[in-house]
Amino acid sequence: MRADFRHQLESLRADLGAMCELAGHAIGLATDGLLDADAEAAHRVVLDVARLRSLHNDLERRTLGILARQAPVAGDLRAVVTAIHIAADADRMGGLAAHVAKLVLRRHPERAVPDEMRERFQEMGRLAVTLCECCRVALVAEDGARAHRVMDDDQTMETLHRELFVAVTNQRWTHGPGAASDIVLLGRFYGRFADHADAIARRVIFQTSGHPAPREQAG
Repeated sequence: MRADFRHQLESLRADLGAMCELAGHAIGLATDGLLDADAEAAHRVVLDVARLRSLHNDLERRTLGILARQAPVAGDLRAVVTAIHIAADADRMGGLAAHVAKLVLRRHPERAVPDEMRERFQEMGRLAVTLCECCRVALVAEDGARAHRVMDDDQTMETLHRELFVAVTNQRWTHGPGAASDIVLLGRFYGRFADHADAIARRVIFQTSGHPAPREQAG
């Protein structure tokens, strides 16, 4: 019975890693669509998000089954409950990638990102994919160091997000309020994406150490 329970936990961990990988693929496609006004890439995000939702539903059903049949306690209970929360975070990351893709399709065939903002969003997209890969490794390998890297990268994403707001409120902004609104909205999507990755990392740290990760002090 115990060996079977351990196998179920390992299976949950592998699927959580797969969800993070899918979320990374989705935000990568969404960013490609955003930078190149690529409608095909944006449409492909929908497929990744559908697979994420399916994995989330299946994982939620399995974790509830484990709770009912195995009645885990202490660290085992923490592992199962943590899995439920991580799956929800990964699913929401997919939803945020879908929001980026929808904006791409709304503005198609035009690009939603002016040329001078392209490099910033390229970096935000690259960072979002890296966050997902770090989450995947942290989950599968129970790697606390990777989890701490996610927390650092979340702060970098927050800095990039703030820079977007500064850029569109600058007097030299020449693209009008509509484009400014798009930029602010896109920045929020990427920022929230990173926040969910940060939440996953903190759950991994709590699961592996039994202690919550420290919060950043407000500056």
